[in-house]
Amino acid sequence: MGLTRPNEGGYAMGGLSRHSLRALEAVWNDLLALGESVVDSLEKCVLAVREGRVELVAEIKEQEEDSDRREVEIEQEALRILALFEPVATDLRRMATVLKVNRDWERIADLSLRVARRARKLVRKHPEIVVPDGIKDLAGAVLEHVRAAQGVLTRGDSAAARQVIADDQKIDDAYRDVRRELKALAAADPARLDGWLLVLSSARNLERIADHATGIAQTVVFLQEGRIIRHGDETV
Repeated sequence: MGLTRPNEGGYAMGGLSRHSLRALEAVWNDLLALGESVVDSLEKCVLAVREGRVELVAEIKEQEEDSDRREVEIEQEALRILALFEPVATDLRRMATVLKVNRDWERIADLSLRVARRARKLVRKHPEIVVPDGIKDLAGAVLEHVRAAQGVLTRGDSAAARQVIADDQKIDDAYRDVRRELKALAAADPARLDGWLLVLSSARNLERIADHATGIAQTVVFLQEGRIIRHGDETV
């Protein structure tokens, strides 16, 4: 993605030049496309957890590597736009959103690969362990949470974003229930402790994925309302 310096033609009334607006729109579309790819990768990860589809790990790895490359390109482009065009107000918030959400998508891709790899290792080294329904349900709930975050980002819907933020508590509660169950199973079956620890690690990483999705929703509120929401507080 190349940028043209704003020296060929006029600036838009009270805002950025046509060139800079096109550049901003292009990097925004790249961010949305990255999100689509990451959600697809997470869908495969959930299949690996819930259905033992560990043959998908190779595809997830390829997508994670592609996400790494795209994340760097988007960050470089966003920083170039900030340096060349010095956006303000809504445009500045949009670029801040790109930088923040770009990182969240990259982390979700990375964590999806970790979870999928642990699912594969469990199948290979501990085939006798049956994945509890609780973690399967958690994986499905996390996927829906991430899809919801992707949707509010695409639509720019701050009201729906606030609902996504509120729904994070359900993920936290489900994770605590799964963790409690897995600890009990490990205590009752110490000979297979390594296997149960793999499942517990996957549950923790799924919960972290949900946290990043919640972070995306919080950033949508910032983008639309200019408010920073963190730790239950709101700051203008």
